[in-house]
Amino acid sequence: MKKWIFILISLLSLIPCAAACEKDNGADIRKGGKAMSGKNIRESAIAGTWYPGDPAKLTKDIKGYLANVPEQKIEGELIALISPHAGYMYSGQVAAYSYKLLEGKKYDVVVVVAPSHRAYFKGASVYPKGGFRTPLGICPIAEEVTEALMKKSPHIQSIPQAHDQEHSLEIQLPFLQVVLGEFRLVAIVMGEQDLSTCEEVSKAIAEVIKGENALLIASTDLSHFHPYDKAKELDQVIADHVNDFDPEGLSKDLKQGGCEACGGGPVVAVMLAARALGANKGEVLKYANSGDVTGDRSSVVGYMSTALYRSAKAQKAHKKGRVGVDLGLNAEEKRTLHEIARTVIWNKVSGKEVPKFQVTSERLKELRGAFVTITEKGRLRGCIGHIKGTKPLYKTVEEMAEAAALQDPRFSPVTKNELKDLAIEISVLTPFKQITDVSEIEVGKHGIYIEQGFYSGLLLPQVATEYGWDRNTFLEQTCRKAGLPPNAWKEKDTRISIFSADIF
Repeated sequence: MKKWIFILISLLSLIPCAAACEKDNGADIRKGGKAMSGKNIRESAIAGTWYPGDPAKLTKDIKGYLANVPEQKIEGELIALISPHAGYMYSGQVAAYSYKLLEGKKYDVVVVVAPSHRAYFKGASVYPKGGFRTPLGICPIAEEVTEALMKKSPHIQSIPQAHDQEHSLEIQLPFLQVVLGEFRLVAIVMGEQDLSTCEEVSKAIAEVIKGENALLIASTDLSHFHPYDKAKELDQVIADHVNDFDPEGLSKDLKQGGCEACGGGPVVAVMLAARALGANKGEVLKYANSGDVTGDRSSVVGYMSTALYRSAKAQKAHKKGRVGVDLGLNAEEKRTLHEIARTVIWNKVSGKEVPKFQVTSERLKELRGAFVTITEKGRLRGCIGHIKGTKPLYKTVEEMAEAAALQDPRFSPVTKNELKDLAIEISVLTPFKQITDVSEIEVGKHGIYIEQGFYSGLLLPQVATEYGWDRNTFLEQTCRKAGLPPNAWKEKDTRISIFSADIF
């Protein structure tokens, strides 16, 4: 009961805060050398509560967050960002990882897509005219763009109550004002967040801003009020979909409860629009949750910063030569393991009993770790493995096949209708070797396992080859898989292990 009382009081405390903002009293307001009528200025709803109301303090805080972010680059053209929308004391530092990428850049138009927390309505709403005020000034609306969006799709309207007290869009604006200076805003709040609405909104955005010097931003927080470890598990599902650039898969998992995000619809819509504008790579830059800030891990909220960009490296290349190593398995032994994996998946999904497998090969009885990867029409559908050799290889493959099909938390269980389209890849692992010199890592031969405290992440050898990564990128991506900053592999308390695999 106490928790709900606190939440109610917190929400009510936001209502009067707009009165603390400077009023225009009907006077013209000049921004970027242009006069704007004060009639359609949306006053701040959260200045002084969710972020500082004093301009100097607000600027100082944002610059401090940005200064704490290590220098980072993306190898391609930035199309969109995903950024959290909690109060700055909780998510400001995470948000800075996205906004750091904007330093030194200029955009004519910034499209922010955010969820509605206070008003229910169908489709999406744009703020059509005027501007949004923060303590740092007014963000003018790109009125010709909002008008074109409403003409392009009947699902996009102007619904005033959608914007009146909504924090999820406004929270992005001070960061944009600090890093970009002048820009014109397209403010979109989504009521419905189903895939159909996301597709309609994304299509309209992509068609209207194509050819513009524009940036897209999706505003979202992740799972809410779960224990720390459960939150990380749920949030990793979203991170994996973003890193795999899989908006449809993300929408499916959100619908089926495989993950949570209050701005899941905006994320899906922005990913779809970004893809239509040429983006082909998603990269989670930073993940944390409120437990990392407050120390209270009993009930947390997750936050993520992400870049979506156009990268030639993200196009999966054909494998050149052999990836991994040869562990001496012959063609018949590999065929047997594939048959075991496929039989388990088909029988389990169909509700049939799995037969007891008769294996005579001594190699298949060796204690080895293995991963089973399932794809559907070229798209990842499940991947789970056991890294230590505690069971005979054929039993490991049997168990991991079932887990990949039915228990991968990133995906809903495989259905009967999908069986005919599934492809199976098996990776039989070598023992792990902890290293202190990363020059030992050979891209195309080694996989990487990174551990730091409670965090750990693994990427198989074929992943680096498929994406064309060099050694440093491979290390950075493994850190991100572990939920760590990309350069965490350089830190003294990080343990790096390598292994290889026979992949077939």
